[in-house]
Amino acid sequence: MKDKPNVFARPTILCLLLVVVTLAVYWPVTRCDFLNFDDPDYFTSNPHVLAGLTPGNVAWAFTTGHTCNWHPLTWLSLMLDVDLFGQGPAGPHVTNLVFHLANTVLLFLLLRRLTLATGRSAFVAALFALHPLHVESVAWIAERKDVLSTFFGLLTLDAWGRYVEKSKVPSPESRVFYGLALGCFALGLMSKPMLVTLPFLMLLLDWWPLRRVTSGKWQVASVQSLVMEKIPFFVLSAISCVVTFIAQQKGGAVVTLVKISLAQRMENTFVAYARYLAKTFWPIPLANPYPYPEHWDGLLVIYAVALIVGLCAVAGLQARRFPFAVTGWFWFVGTLVPVIGLVQVGNQSLADRYTYLPLIGIFIIAAWGLAGMCASWRLPQPAAGILAVVLLTACGLRTRDQIGYWQNSGTLFRHTLTVTENNFVACNNFGTWLSKNGQVTEAMNWFRQSLQIQPDNPDALYNLGNAFARLGNWDDAITNYQRALQMNPNQADILDNLGFARAAKKQFAEATACFEAALKLNPDYADAHNNLATVLFIQKNFDEAVRHFREALRLTPGNPQIYSNLGDALVKQGQTNEAVRCYQEALRLKSGDAQIKTKLQVLGVPISN
Repeated sequence: MKDKPNVFARPTILCLLLVVVTLAVYWPVTRCDFLNFDDPDYFTSNPHVLAGLTPGNVAWAFTTGHTCNWHPLTWLSLMLDVDLFGQGPAGPHVTNLVFHLANTVLLFLLLRRLTLATGRSAFVAALFALHPLHVESVAWIAERKDVLSTFFGLLTLDAWGRYVEKSKVPSPESRVFYGLALGCFALGLMSKPMLVTLPFLMLLLDWWPLRRVTSGKWQVASVQSLVMEKIPFFVLSAISCVVTFIAQQKGGAVVTLVKISLAQRMENTFVAYARYLAKTFWPIPLANPYPYPEHWDGLLVIYAVALIVGLCAVAGLQARRFPFAVTGWFWFVGTLVPVIGLVQVGNQSLADRYTYLPLIGIFIIAAWGLAGMCASWRLPQPAAGILAVVLLTACGLRTRDQIGYWQNSGTLFRHTLTVTENNFVACNNFGTWLSKNGQVTEAMNWFRQSLQIQPDNPDALYNLGNAFARLGNWDDAITNYQRALQMNPNQADILDNLGFARAAKKQFAEATACFEAALKLNPDYADAHNNLATVLFIQKNFDEAVRHFREALRLTPGNPQIYSNLGDALVKQGQTNEAVRCYQEALRLKSGDAQIKTKLQVLGVPISN
């Protein structure tokens, strides 16, 4: 039934209100720092992203499986951030927020177009905008893939809805919208492969609100025609699944059945669904990450299975009476399937970010269900409006509070450690933050605590080795690096730091072998190129040193230390003119550096004050 029109039901005004309120709640996110969890891979230590959009980096984005995923559009968007805003955290945070605002407006316009219910569509969009479970997707730069893929996913559904409307009378225009839907879907999959279930979601929309099964029954012929119509979308989903599995398998992200059995995964699947529902209605406390337990309590598993199976049955049995509940519930269940843990990637048992798209289904049930209740109870329209405002205010306040934990790695992981148990990832990441801020001894305690929980954790061993290296204890640093390599032999950064420790002990042959092994794993590792060049320089192999210094500069063109190092090697080769240019560039990048000024003065170059 169509909502009664009023001044606040104008779509333009509602879109503006949604943007203003969401912006007011989320604005503090623009002052958040980078995290030491995934952000280095996606931004702060990624030379391709930091160099911005170049032909070479664009080609890299489409061919790399870095971070165990294939999502070229995510890489390109982050590169564009660097070109537009520089290498600081503010730019990518603003971009994430802009996409969240766009998704909110798109969701409202999509539901309004499909259902003709302005008020309920706005309520769903407002819940989407303000629910605290969505903070992780917006506040975490590494989760650009969430907001970007959802943007293209909603555009896909909007174009699909327009195609359905136009196809009632076949025309060239309907084919255009079909093509737009297919194109947007491909772009969404290139942002994050979690969208692979979108064709099934389109089938749900055929049931409600599009009501394309006019007989009220899922007749075989009707189902076949609706499925056949979406074959190209299913093909794209299948291709994305294969590419993603290959990338994750090659990167070592897929957890084997030996580590987490199929029985454990099935238990966690039902418990995760139940926990997602619980956090939707009572989003306290939230954390990142949620550790994977050794086993769940048997009664909890039974309760979770009964809850999820029961809700599926209720939705099916009430399909005709409450068609929106079928679409909403299976929207939630279905879009979570790729990340529910049957194919386990990573160590988390669930993650707030995974709810970014799926929760729309629960919000649809809430909006249409509450509207139906208010109508059956004959509540006046202002009372329903007040109830909606109260719910949204509570969400907004809780979201604003949750954003506060995302200010930096210290605030996030300190909070996570207070609300979770046996969280070896949070222990390690909190220790990394402490070490970066000069609290090395305290950081080592957290690394050791992480290892007590998970003894075969290469990240904690690596970071403990780094802490020993900062204290100048090279022997213990080497021991921990070697133990980390036993757990994860194909880790370039561990090999690089082991090489640095070997070089500090003047074990140059062993150091060279480590750097070369790191570069074999990651040819674009600028730090390994620089370290190898330094060792070659010490060994008076100046030609090879120059080659590796140049390669390091190609990957990190704004590094003054590498310019200075290259200048030193060029001097040894007798190429003083080019050496001077390197020193001058280093001084431009690091003005006032006394050591670089001295090098220029030795070469007879006057220094202007």
